[in-house]
Amino acid sequence: MAEANKWTTADMSDQSGKVALVTGGNGGLGYETVKELARKHARVVLACRSIDKGNAAREQLLEQIPTATIEVMQLDLADLASIRRFAESFKANHDLLHILVNNAGVMATPRRTTADGFELQFGTNHLGHFALTGLLLDVLLKTPDSRVVSVSSIAEQMGSIKLDDLMGEKSYERWLAYGQSKLANVLFAYELQRKVSAVGASTISLAVHPGVAATNLRTKLMTRETPLLHRIQSYFWETLRQSVEMGALPQLYAATASDVRGGEFYAPNGFLQRAGYPKKVRSSRRSYDETIAKQLWAVSEELTGVEYTALTQ
Repeated sequence: MAEANKWTTADMSDQSGKVALVTGGNGGLGYETVKELARKHARVVLACRSIDKGNAAREQLLEQIPTATIEVMQLDLADLASIRRFAESFKANHDLLHILVNNAGVMATPRRTTADGFELQFGTNHLGHFALTGLLLDVLLKTPDSRVVSVSSIAEQMGSIKLDDLMGEKSYERWLAYGQSKLANVLFAYELQRKVSAVGASTISLAVHPGVAATNLRTKLMTRETPLLHRIQSYFWETLRQSVEMGALPQLYAATASDVRGGEFYAPNGFLQRAGYPKKVRSSRRSYDETIAKQLWAVSEELTGVEYTALTQ
C-alpha cells in the first residue's frame, strides 16, 4: 500500500488485458505514461504526429522493458482528417479501449492555425481531443469500466472561454489562449462524465494536471523568450519544477487507481499544486460552469463535425 499522499508507480495495479491509448506518447509526460502502463503489462498504443519519433520512442522503451507491447500509430491532432483516419484504423484493429489518455498538447504558441483553420492551441488541445474521443466513443462505451483522462494544466485557473472569439481572431495573447484551451479540457471532462452518467454507462471521465514538470514542451517554449525573460523563467523553472516522472503521476493515478470516480480532478499535492504526489483537488471555479460546458460542447460538435450521438439517445 502507498504511504498516505505518496502514491507512485510502484503502487500501480497490474494492467494485463487492458488496451491503453496515449496521445503524444513519444515524449515528456506521454512517454512516461506509456512506459509505466507498458511496465504493468497493458497493451499500449503510442499515438503521435511523427511516426519516426514514435518508433524511436518505442525502441527506447523496449530497451527498458523488453516484454512491453507497444504499437505506434500516426495521429495529428491539428488535422481532423488525420484524426478520422486514426480512429478508423484503431477500431479496425482493436475491439476494446480501456484507457484513453488525452495527453498531447501545444503551449503558448504564436497565433497559428490548424489544417482546418482553428487557432492552434484551442484546435489541438481541445478540439482535437474532443474529436478523437467522440470518434472512439463506441469502443469506449462497450469496454467495461473504461476511462478517459484529459490532461489539463495549472494554467486552466487563468482560462476563460471566449465564445465570441474562440479562435483569437479579434484579440490574441498566447498565454490566455493556452489557458482557454486547458480550461476547455476540464469543462469537456466534466461534461463528458455528466453525459455518460445520464445514459448509465460504466465509462468514467476525469481531468488532471501535472503541476510544473520538466518536459521538452516547456524547454522549447523558454527558448523563444528574450534573454532577460529567459533568465528569469529559468530561475523559477529550476526552483519550482519537478521531474517528468513525478509530473506523470496524476494521469497514471487517474488511469489506473481503484478509488477514482468520474468527474474528479487530480493534481500534485504540494504547494500551489506545482509539485508532489497525486491528490484529488478542485479545479477552477469556471470549470464547474455547466452552462458554459454545454455551450462549448455544442460549438465543439459543430466545429469538428463529430457528434456524440450515443450519449443523446
